Amino acid sequence: MRKAYLFVLFSVLFTNVVQAQDEAPVAVAKNQFKINLLLPGFVYEHGFDTKNTLYSEVSIGLGFSSNSNNSNFAFFPNINEQFRHYYNLEKRAAKGKRTARNSGNYLAFNAIYNFESISTNKDYREAVPSFTVGALWGLQRTYKGRFNLEFNIGPGVSFDKYETEFVPVGNFTLGWVIGK
Repeated sequence: MRKAYLFVLFSVLFTNVVQAQDEAPVAVAKNQFKINLLLPGFVYEHGFDTKNTLYSEVSIGLGFSSNSNNSNFAFFPNINEQFRHYYNLEKRAAKGKRTARNSGNYLAFNAIYNFESISTNKDYREAVPSFTVGALWGLQRTYKGRFNLEFNIGPGVSFDKYETEFVPVGNFTLGWVIGK
């Protein structure tokens, strides 16, 4: 009789262990590479733990400024670094929504360095390098074909050799996740 109880007890424990191994924890990707198409660029996102990543992007940025006399568009290379915290992965998974390849909403600390403009209206204003820091709310979705959509927005402070000012920070990208 004791053998039967022990057998049942071990069977229940073994079944729970097997089920726990089948249910993968919801977590960000450890390494993710992306190509952005709208403003061409490359992205690497490194997962530190289940919810936090370091996002590193090298791309071409677009800027616009105006005054009472002129307006100016500028294209410039930039480096964008973000520390991201994905806060809704479990909720998305519970609803049956995708969480693969960091599909979720996040809060981020953002730092952007804009190099000197490669295209600008010289009559308007000298285009100088700038550094911007900000806090962002964003979302990232990666679909089955590895098509990636990302949007983020938030307040920031921009520094250049002429001035320091509060600025809106935002980004919208379309691209593809490459690799595994």
